Order: sequence, then C-alpha cells, then structure tokens
Amino acid sequence: MSAGGLLVRVLIAVTHLLGAGHLTRAAALARALVSAGHAVTLVSGGAPSRLIRFDGVTLVQLPPVHVRGTAFARLLDAEGRDAAPELLTQRRQRLLGALAEAAPDVVVTELFPFGRRALADEFLALVEAAHALRPRPRVLASIRDILVAPDRLERVATAHARIAALYDAVLVHGDPALVPLEASWPVDDGLAARLHYTGYVDEGGPISESDASRAGILVSAGSSAAGLPLLEAAIGAARLRPDLGWHILAGHGIPEPAFRALRDALPDGIVTRARPDYRALLARAALSVSPCGYNTAVDLMVTGTRAVLVPFEEGRETEQRMRAERLAARGRARIVREAELTPGRLLDEVLRALSDPVARHAPVDIAGVAGAVSIIETLARPARPALRAKRPDWRPLRAALDRAAQDGRRVPIWWRDDDAVAATPALDRLLRLSETFAVPILVAAIPAGAEPSLGRCLDAAPLARAAVHGLSHADHAPCGSKPAEFGAHRPPATLRAEAAEALRRARAAFAPDLLLPVFVPPWNRLDADLAQALPGLGYAGLSAVPGVPVPGLARADIHLDPVDWRGTRSLADPAGLVATLVRAIEADAPGPLGLLSHHRVHDAAIWDFLEALLDQVRAHPATMIRDPRDLFAHPVDEATTAWPTGALAPRARMP
Repeated sequence: MSAGGLLVRVLIAVTHLLGAGHLTRAAALARALVSAGHAVTLVSGGAPSRLIRFDGVTLVQLPPVHVRGTAFARLLDAEGRDAAPELLTQRRQRLLGALAEAAPDVVVTELFPFGRRALADEFLALVEAAHALRPRPRVLASIRDILVAPDRLERVATAHARIAALYDAVLVHGDPALVPLEASWPVDDGLAARLHYTGYVDEGGPISESDASRAGILVSAGSSAAGLPLLEAAIGAARLRPDLGWHILAGHGIPEPAFRALRDALPDGIVTRARPDYRALLARAALSVSPCGYNTAVDLMVTGTRAVLVPFEEGRETEQRMRAERLAARGRARIVREAELTPGRLLDEVLRALSDPVARHAPVDIAGVAGAVSIIETLARPARPALRAKRPDWRPLRAALDRAAQDGRRVPIWWRDDDAVAATPALDRLLRLSETFAVPILVAAIPAGAEPSLGRCLDAAPLARAAVHGLSHADHAPCGSKPAEFGAHRPPATLRAEAAEALRRARAAFAPDLLLPVFVPPWNRLDADLAQALPGLGYAGLSAVPGVPVPGLARADIHLDPVDWRGTRSLADPAGLVATLVRAIEADAPGPLGLLSHHRVHDAAIWDFLEALLDQVRAHPATMIRDPRDLFAHPVDEATTAWPTGALAPRARMP
C-alpha cells in the first residue's frame, strides 16, 4: 500500500509510563503500516517490553522513564531515581536524531498533547522540528477511546491550542457508538474538525474456539505492579472455591519477590507470569477477571468472554471505570469497584457472572489498525504528490484486438480490486468507474480489517461483489523472502485455520448475495497444499496470478497490475503496460484476461490510466466483459481438471 502511489515514511513517538498499553497500541499500528508497504520508525521512551513485537519496524529506544503509582508529574529513570535534566536532554537529542534519520512524511505523537505534560518539552521539540522540515510532514496525534481530562480548564485550552497550531489531525482509536470522545474530554468545534475515529485497535490473532470448549476463570491484572491488589484478591477467591478452575497471570512488572509469594500461595501452575498467548487463553475461559484497560477491553470484545471487571481508579483515573460501565451497560461485564475489592466480594460477582445468560452483543468497530492505516495514507497524500505519467499509446492494444476480431476470437476481460477495508472517497471513485463503463468488479476485502462501512458501500453498488483477501494481509514470510501471508513457510494447520477464519469473518461482514466465496491471497502468493484444501474450507473460487487448475475451484487470475510497486509506487511504464496486455491477448491463454487495481493507493496518473484502459476495452467489439459471478460459478471438474469456460456470450447488466 501507499498514499498517492508512494511509500509513506512514518515516525511514531510514544512513551508509556505505567502499563504497556500505549506501546502495545503504537506497535500494532507500526506493524500494520509496515505490512501495508510503508517505512516506520517507532521511538519508545518507556521501559522495554519483552512481549511486544516490532516486526519490520525500526525501533529507537530512548533512555527509559517511568512513574510510580499515578504521580505522572514525577518522572523516574530506570533505577527509580528522579530523572535528571541530563537524561531528559539526552532523550530529546536522540528523538530529534531519529526524526532527521527517518525523514518522515507523517509524524505521530501518542497521547500528547492531551497527556504526557511532564514530557511536553520533548514532544514539542519533535513537532516543531517536524514543522521545519521541507516538505513538511503531516503531524498527527494518536489517542485511545477515553482520556482523563485535567482538573484545570487552562490545561484543556493549552491542548486545544497546540492541536490548532501544530497538528493536522487526531486519530481516535475507538468507536463513537460505544463511547464518543466528548464523554471524557471537552470537544470544541476546532478539535471536532480534526477528529478521525479509526475503530478499536485489535492486535490479537483470530479466534476459532467455540463456547462449548470454555472452562475456568482467567485472571489478569495488567503489566504493572498496580495489579497486585487484584491478584491477591483473586488468590483469596481461588482458595474459597478452588473447584472453579483458576488460572492467574501476573504481569512482568510485579517484582520477583511478590510474584513468588503469589505463586506459592496456590498449587503449582495456577499462578504464572503473563504469557504471549493471553488471547487464546481468554477465548477458552468461561470467565475473565481483569481491570478494564484498552487492550484488555478489545480482547474481551473480540472473544466474547464474560467478564468481571475491576477498573483501575487510583488517584484521578476515570478511564477504566468509564469503559467498564459502557461494557456493563451492553451486558458484557459485571463491575467490582477497587474500593470494594475483597476475596469474598470478588467471588460473589464471579459466581453471578457465571450464571448470567450470554448477552447478544451489539457490534463494536475493532478494525482500528486498518482504519488508522487508511487514514494515514490519505492524509499523507498532500505531502507526497505523485507525478503524472505520460499518456499511453493505445494503438498497439487496438491493433491486437483488431487481429483477434479478424481471427473470430472474443477476448474475455474481468476486473479485480484489492485491499478494501472501508468506505472511502477512493472506493467511491472506483465504483463510479465500474458503473460508468458497465464493468463489474470483484472487490477483494481484508476480513480482519473490514469495517461496517465497506459492506454498506458495496451493497449499494450494483456491479460490485466482494471476495476474501487473506485474513489480515500480514506478511509472515521469513526475512529476505518475498512477502506472503499464506506461503509454504508456515504450518499447514495454521494456514487452513486462518483461511477458514477469513471466510467466517467475511460471511459475517457481507450479505450472502454480496460475497463470493473466492480466495484472493495477499501478494498473490499461495501455498500449493492450501490451494488444494480451499474447497473443503468452503471456498468456490481462487484468484491470484496465473497458475495450475485446482479441482473444486473456479479460477480467474490477474495479468496486469498498473502500480510500480518496486519503484515510484505510482504508474508503471505505460508502454510496458500496453505491451503486457498485447502479449496476453496474443497468447490466447485459458481463462479471461484479468485487470487489477488497488484503489487505496491510486494517484492521479493511475486513475487516468485505469479510466482510459476501461474506455479502450469496453469500446472494442472483440472484447467481452466478464461478470465475476459467472466466472466463479463453474468449479474445475475433479476428473478432468479442465479450466472453467463459462458462458461466452456478452453478459447482461447486473440488476
């Protein structure tokens, strides 16, 4: 992916002071940007975390600072001493060095200027230096769904003034249907104009466990020592009712002596350190007991696990309490106040929660990773204008089509677009082109990132159908290999499980008459054994680059992609593109000639080329525009493994 047809360079600055939630969310966004083809530098100013992945991200670690309790104005160094001015100067110099090295198109500050006032000098130095760069990068703030508003109104005014003077946009990683920003922070007209809701950032993997496999109580208390009272209360409750099957996870911020005391209070294996497979454990649990931090809330929404929430409320903290109340109001959880926390009180709510009926959950937008990437790509376009390419010479294409007509041949042509996640102006433009030229289009959507707006947009487009574009469009290839999400380097069982999960999510996102069960592997790369397994997983079709037939699947592949992915990321050489079309027409290969587009990355040159190409092929009498519904309606026969032919008469307009 890229904005304006070009790679986008992004710098994200984040300092987590208590738990690791801010860093977790920033790292998830950074990995998603890298997977979309961009270059990301993440500058972390908090303590390193062993459980957070930075795949493909350039990580710059500043000398870390942290706080004790909720004393956010008092910064401590790695040894627990007051952070010296020399250390803060060193942090600022390293941060500005990272800015110079990255030369970003987009700078993102996590939480600032809404919080991190103790680090204001550091963040302001970064933002002001960014404004001095030429071309000037876009400057964005990144915030969670709920903020803690300061008790002094002048601090709100200062934050708003900094946004107005220094920031182009504010990414809100939440869903206003669950909790709008104004529920926790005063939103004036100036701030409202800059807000972009991305959806909740879900960085966990797919969940396939059924409710029937759920058992036991999973207790987690976050990564910091602030969770110690909850862990102690849970151990007391487990002693009262050991038959409920407890598993208690202690964060790595719990000091080792305190952890040993917790571990030794119960039989072996019940109390362990926090684990990277927390999401899978949660999906198998009958009940979760936890605070209500951002990432934990997202995990609960994804897995649908019933919960008892003990929101962190020390000092003036209201964030977790508000989020817990919103979830409880939707029947997703029960709440125990920190002030009321005892083993007996916790156990009472656990027993009540276990007997509660499973609530029907109203949908919450958890596609915040894809949403944020799309917004960043869109906002980056003005900073990185793409060059218009010279006009193609279409005469060789028309001559090839004329020869096909003289030979009595019809040239079947079809159209696929990749990487859809949400309704955007670019998608609207794509669908208008489809209708203008009466060319049906198969829109390959990323199931893990598909927002509700995408289904609504496609449902209103009579010539569009959706397909399954991998699961999350994540690159799992080994270092040095070409990108692939479903390549042969991963375990076969994992590939099958994720392909099945992708179809399940797509069916949940799109109406039955809108979705074609066609698998479109990201980067057009697919393990051969998985291809053979697709019919058994419920797929009826496959679309990639030209390959061998697969019994049980209808196949229609792609021959032309106009994006120069390895160079400018704008339009590839027009003469070369026309030559590719001519070769495909003259080869008269089995199956239709496939055109590929990527609406999210098109610049003016690519849009112009695509529009002219559709005009050329639609107008010539030798071409026959194929409907994806027809193409994928005839799977290859098991015995003959012949290519599907389908109807060769001109297609009627879709109703």
